[in-house]
Amino acid sequence: MGDQVVFGRVIADFGEVRLRPVDPEGDLDVIHGWVSQERARFWGMRDAGRNRVAEIYRYLDSLPTHHAWLALRDGAPAALFQTYQADADPVGEVYPVLPGDHGIHFLIGPPARPEPGFTGHLFELLVDFVFADPTHHRIVAEPDARNERAQARLRRTGFVDGPLVDLPDKRARLMFLDRVAAGR
Repeated sequence: MGDQVVFGRVIADFGEVRLRPVDPEGDLDVIHGWVSQERARFWGMRDAGRNRVAEIYRYLDSLPTHHAWLALRDGAPAALFQTYQADADPVGEVYPVLPGDHGIHFLIGPPARPEPGFTGHLFELLVDFVFADPTHHRIVAEPDARNERAQARLRRTGFVDGPLVDLPDKRARLMFLDRVAAGR
């Protein structure tokens, strides 16, 4: 499963970016290394050990409604994305889910060096990937209410603010990107 590319493209002056399903065992070193860093504190797994991280991604892998994806830039891990059916997630209990709502989580891996456009290129690919499915009409994101960087990134991509909501593990800002408004 871990080598099955599901989406990708060559981005001018950036490289080839491909998405493939996370392999809970084979990608464990990369994922645990990323989620345990201070910069990933809003991911909620900073103190999770390797076994717990593997358990979480094995569980996600077992669900038909939730998926984890590894983005590879020129073959090297660059970002972790998760997608989910909003009506099958706790987020669906805190707002009126519309047909075609599809949720996302994203964690950009640390670049080898600061690089303008790094996050933007990866995030645009994620948006294109979600909207490649014609049944997805709106993307829902729910960053931690304290995570201003993620909210700013989402706004730059066209997301609009929704309400603050209480989820089981955080206070979150709902944010939405409509397919038509996004021009996709």
